[in-house]
Amino acid sequence: MDKIIPNGIIHDVAMLGAGIRQRRRQLGLTQADAAMACGVGTRFLAELERGKPTAQLGKTLQILTGLGLELTLHTRERT
Repeated sequence: MDKIIPNGIIHDVAMLGAGIRQRRRQLGLTQADAAMACGVGTRFLAELERGKPTAQLGKTLQILTGLGLELTLHTRERT
């Protein structure tokens, strides 16, 4: 399993968007092709890749699934 984000920890929407962009490019897809394959609009995907903080979670999860990515939750260790 390849890690898109080196340590696998996403701290903000910009990191999530960058990871999605990286995966889309790995697959050789344009934003238009990826959006169509994931069932979302090109504008939504473009805004998500740019880190728009108000992106809809449902559509975001739809894109992650469509690009073969998964989101997991872990308890953060207290420091």
